[in-house]
Amino acid sequence: MELAVKTSMSKRALITGISGFAGSHLAEYLLVRDFQVTGIVLNKENPNLEKISHQTQLFEADLRNKKKVVKILSQVKPDQIYHLAGLTIPRLSFGKAKETFEVNLFSTLSLFESLVELSLRPTFVNIGSAEEYGITTVGKKISEKTEFNPASPYAVSKLAQDYLGLFYFKSYHIPVIRLRPFNHIGPRQNESLATSSFAKQITQIEKGLQKPVILVGNLTAKRDFTDVRDMVRAYYLASQKCTPGEVYNIGTGTSYSLDKVLKILLSCSKVKIKIKVDQKLFRAVDIPDLVCNPAKFIKTTGWRPKINLEQTLTDILNYWRGQVRGQ
Repeated sequence: MELAVKTSMSKRALITGISGFAGSHLAEYLLVRDFQVTGIVLNKENPNLEKISHQTQLFEADLRNKKKVVKILSQVKPDQIYHLAGLTIPRLSFGKAKETFEVNLFSTLSLFESLVELSLRPTFVNIGSAEEYGITTVGKKISEKTEFNPASPYAVSKLAQDYLGLFYFKSYHIPVIRLRPFNHIGPRQNESLATSSFAKQITQIEKGLQKPVILVGNLTAKRDFTDVRDMVRAYYLASQKCTPGEVYNIGTGTSYSLDKVLKILLSCSKVKIKIKVDQKLFRAVDIPDLVCNPAKFIKTTGWRPKINLEQTLTDILNYWRGQVRGQ
C-alpha cells in the first residue's frame, strides 16, 4: 500500500494497534497534521480503518515476532512510535492472565529490543494505564506519586510495560514518554467495556433485537472519563512537550459512577428500559474509584479536555445506532 503524498516536512509516526479504538482515532488526528502514518495490525480488514486505509501504510504482524518488527522498523524508520497495541480489558484479564502478560509485556520488549538492534531512537509514547494505581483512597485524586496497588492481571502487565519503558530510557537512551491515561471512552470502543456495552444494548432494544432489559455489572464504581478524541490529542501533545523518562497522568480530574453514565444514556433512549444486574459482568476485584490529578500534564502541555461527558455518551449511542442493523 502506498503512502499518501505528504510534504517534505511531514513526520513519520508508527502506531501499534492502529485498528483499535484509540489507535484509529489517533491516526485520523495525525493525518490531518501532515504526518506519514504507519500502523502495525494483526488484521488489515477492520472497519475502524475504512476512512484512513488509503492514507496509511499498514503492516500485518504479531509484535512478539521480533524478526518481523525489526523488518518493519528498518523500513519505516519512524520519528515517533505510539504504542497502543495490547489486551485492554481488565475484567477479562482475570481469565487470561498468561496471555495478557505475554501480549502486553513481550510485544513492548520486542519493540524496544528492535530499536536497540537498529540503533533507532524515535520518540516512544508508551501508553500505560491508571489501572496501575489500582485500589486507592476513595475520592482522592491520584497523582504520579500515588502508590501502586494493582487489582488485575491487566494492571500488573501495564505496570511492567511502564517500567520496561523506563529501563530502556535509562539504559539505552530511547526517549520514552510514559503516560498513564485514565478511562477514555467514545465511538468504536469494544462492546465488552461498560459504556459501549450500555449503548449497544440500548440500540439493540430500540431496534427490537433485545428484550427491554439492559444487563449491567457494578454500577457503583466511579471512573474519570475522557473522550477518546481529547485523549489522542493529549498523546500528540505528550510527544511534543513531555520530558522523556518522566511519567504523566491524563484525565479530567472528575469521576462519575457507572450508574450516572447509564442514566444519561437511558435519558437519550427512545424506549423504556429496565435494568438487571448480571454477576457475570463483575470483576473478581473491582476498584471503587479512579479519579485523576492531571496537574503535571496540564502544566507541561496546556492540554484541557474539550468534549463533555454528555456529548461523548450521545456520540457513543449514535455510533451504535449506525452499527446495529434492525429486524
